[in-house]
Amino acid sequence: MTVLPLRKTDALPETQSPPALWDPVVRLTHWSVAVIVLANALFTRGGSTLHVSLGWAGMAILGLRLIWGLIGPKEARFSAFPPNPVAALRHLGQLAKGQPETHPSHNPAGAAMAYALWACLAVVIATGLVMTHGRTPMQVAADQAAVASGDWSALVKDGGGAEEDDGALRHLACEVHEVAANLILFLAFLHVAGVAMESRAMRRNLLAPMLTGLRGRHK
Repeated sequence: MTVLPLRKTDALPETQSPPALWDPVVRLTHWSVAVIVLANALFTRGGSTLHVSLGWAGMAILGLRLIWGLIGPKEARFSAFPPNPVAALRHLGQLAKGQPETHPSHNPAGAAMAYALWACLAVVIATGLVMTHGRTPMQVAADQAAVASGDWSALVKDGGGAEEDDGALRHLACEVHEVAANLILFLAFLHVAGVAMESRAMRRNLLAPMLTGLRGRHK
């Protein structure tokens, strides 16, 4: 009996490379936002030049991700994971039973988490701009250098009642900024916990695709 050689197309599935899942832009924006949020929450002083610089960087990264959600690959587009609270709750129920469904992009719960994180990040950025009067990191650095030298003129404003209104707005923005920043950290904790639980339930490393861009294998 003649034994035919094994062709490349006959290779076993286990030896094939997993399909691409997350493109470089998705991975870059994901980890950049994570680093910025953690750095500003744990290592920088509010109002400092570094804090403000990271905030502006976060605004650019968020803007890039939102644009990519319109023009990027299929898995990265918003149309691939529309917000659906009912589907998210159903997916969490499946996860609790250890039988979550697979999805080509974010699962419904992951999609809800992504939109919630983006919304909180947008609030943090907007309130940060209000608190700093939209000043760039270079302007903030110049103001801080002037104050350090004893020149407070850059921080003095005219306007009487308008200045009082501005102070009230900045105070409100500061309160909202802090709440939204803390909420991001809480949501990030839930996100990490959810990834860990689903990885275990599906017996597949779900963190690897966000690092390498390739879908993890089943264990």
